[in-house]
Amino acid sequence: MSFVHRHAPQAKPTAIDECLVIQGDCLLARPDAATTVKLPAFEDLANWSEAAVLTPLHAGLLDERPLWLCAIDNVSAAAPAGWAWQDTRALLSSFTAAQLHAISCARQLAWWNRRHRFCGQCGTPTVDVSEERAKRCPKCGALFFPSASSAVIVAITRGDQLLLGHNRNFRPGMFSLLAGFVDPGETLEQAVVREVHEEVGLEIADLHYVSSQPWAFPNSLMTGFRATYRRGEIQVDGKEIEAAGWYTRDQLPEIPRPGTVARLLIDSWQRERA
Repeated sequence: MSFVHRHAPQAKPTAIDECLVIQGDCLLARPDAATTVKLPAFEDLANWSEAAVLTPLHAGLLDERPLWLCAIDNVSAAAPAGWAWQDTRALLSSFTAAQLHAISCARQLAWWNRRHRFCGQCGTPTVDVSEERAKRCPKCGALFFPSASSAVIVAITRGDQLLLGHNRNFRPGMFSLLAGFVDPGETLEQAVVREVHEEVGLEIADLHYVSSQPWAFPNSLMTGFRATYRRGEIQVDGKEIEAAGWYTRDQLPEIPRPGTVARLLIDSWQRERA
C-alpha cells in the first residue's frame, strides 16, 4: 500500500471511497484483524445522522484509491453502528505505513483548514485555491498554505544508560525522550542543545540525525536525534519536565507506544545491547 497527497478540488466522493472521519484526537475505525485497522467508506455512513453535516476534503490516494477527510466538530457525536471512536495515538502501531502517512496528512489538513477559515491579516473569510493546496483572502490576496511546526526529540545515552523524562502533560508514570519546538532562527541542532539544557541542565556531545516523523497532534514535524552525555547534573526545569533520570535497559519505566519516533529511537538503543 502507498499514500500520495493530492489536491483535487473538483473530485467528488463515491459510495465506496474510504474516509478518515476525525473527531478531536479520535478516529472512526474498527479492528479488521488482530493487528490492522479498518476505515469506513461513505456507504458505511449512509444511515449515520452526522453524515448530513460532513464536508469531505480530498486528501489524496491510498493504494491508488481516493481518500477523503471528514472532520466532526461535534465532540458528543455518537459513532455509527458497527464503528467506534478510537484514540488515534493508541492505534499507531496497528496502522500500515501507508495508513499512517495518510492519517498524518489528513490530521494536519484538518488543523490547517479549521484555523484558516478567515484571513489572518484582515479577517475576511478565505476561499480555497483551485490550482494548489492553499486558501486565499479575496479581499487582500493573502495566501495561507498548510505548514508544519518543526520540533526535535533526542535519545541521550551515558554508557549503558538512557535519559528519560516525565513531562507534566504525560499520563502518570509515562517517561519519554526530551523534545521541544524549534525557535525562530534556530537550526535543528541548536534547538536540541537548547532544549536539553533548559529542561534538565545537561550538556551533550556527538549529536547526529536519525529519523523524522510527521506528528499530527496537531501539526508538527518531529526530527529525531541521538547524542551522548557530556557533563552536568540533572536539574529539571519544573515547568515542562517534572522528573528525569538515567535508565538501563532492564529498568525502563513506561515508555511511548510503538509507532512513534520516540519509541523508534528507544527501541534502536535497546537493540544495541552487547
